[in-house]
Amino acid sequence: MKFKTWDINLKVRLFGEALLDISFWAVFPFLTIYFSDSIGRQTTSLLLILSQALSVITALLGGYFADTYGRKRMMSISVIGEGAGFLIFAIAATTMFHSPYIAFFGFMIASIFMSFYQPASQAMIADVVKPEHRSHVYSIFYMMINIAVVIGPIIGALVFNNYTSQTLLAIVLADLLLLILLTKFGHETAPMALDKELRKAQREKKIGTVLMEQLRNYKLIFKDKVFFLYIIAGVIISQSFMQLDLLFPLYITEVIGDSSIFSIQLTGEQLFGFIVSINGFCVALLTVFFTRMMSRYREKLVFMNSSFLYGIAILLFGIATGPWGAILAIILFSFAELMTVGIQQNFVAKIAPDDKRAMYFSAAGLRYTFGKVIAPLAITLSTLVGYFATFATIAVLAVISGFIYFYMYSLYEKQDRAQ
Repeated sequence: MKFKTWDINLKVRLFGEALLDISFWAVFPFLTIYFSDSIGRQTTSLLLILSQALSVITALLGGYFADTYGRKRMMSISVIGEGAGFLIFAIAATTMFHSPYIAFFGFMIASIFMSFYQPASQAMIADVVKPEHRSHVYSIFYMMINIAVVIGPIIGALVFNNYTSQTLLAIVLADLLLLILLTKFGHETAPMALDKELRKAQREKKIGTVLMEQLRNYKLIFKDKVFFLYIIAGVIISQSFMQLDLLFPLYITEVIGDSSIFSIQLTGEQLFGFIVSINGFCVALLTVFFTRMMSRYREKLVFMNSSFLYGIAILLFGIATGPWGAILAIILFSFAELMTVGIQQNFVAKIAPDDKRAMYFSAAGLRYTFGKVIAPLAITLSTLVGYFATFATIAVLAVISGFIYFYMYSLYEKQDRAQ
């Protein structure tokens, strides 16, 4: 599918989200270090769990709102809320109003509104792209995110510590630009949102009624054993890749510390920025190649082996005492990530009814929202049993998720043959 044939929504979003992602990734990888230094590691862990627990609720409602009120509207509201949250963070991070707890409150608001964005975003792609082209389009968007992951941390390593508020304001400006692009060029794609009678009926419902309906809808979704196993395996494997922003920065700064690469001296923070950029570079450079290559193999083998490779990479990271061991681990980590790019969203799009597509993507997003609730516990665990035992535990979980994926796809293939 050539870029010139893309829907205008996708073209606008690809450009706007790229700018937003670059500014976001100049900040996000360093937040664990920022809050751990200012309010302590265990408090940071608890606050991260709280913020992500709230995000679970908004993620559940996000799919419903995107199906009912429209993808474009929910994406715009999400961008406004995210910008407001980071603006609060930026003000609280200034020397005049320095308050780490208010700063975290701003980050929590941004996180909550960010959880509204993804169900609408993923569903919009499925709305306007034919099934045979979806994996390719999803992989392009994923590649763009990882180009941002290359550029953002490099910028952040240079400016975040010394210009924290200014860097956060860059996110606010990027949110504003994306909002303008969505407003001026975007159009609605949700089937229900385009039906005025259905929209009117939904608006007349009270919020309590809406919540009860959503609980019933999600109950029906999770009765699908295949989809339920997909969520469980996703939550477990998320404990691996989410440590890139949680445990990795602490381990690199505290254990590996200042290092020299090709005679270039790096601080622990700069080494972490370099490690994250390697991950982003690998994914950005190889996303399309891996997506095409993995499409030749059975999906259940791809998912299972990806999980196994995550486990190997995590374990290797836990025994790395120098920069080169960490670099080798992050390369394997990146390959594990690349193996499932595109086919994850395409799997959800295949099994979701058209009128509940965003809701299915929202439910699928619980792999990450629930994962984010649990993942900060690794920080607390590392203070109790040490880094190696923590990494080893996460590696075992990754292997378990691989076997769950294999079993899930076996059930899915049986159902598909029966139909």
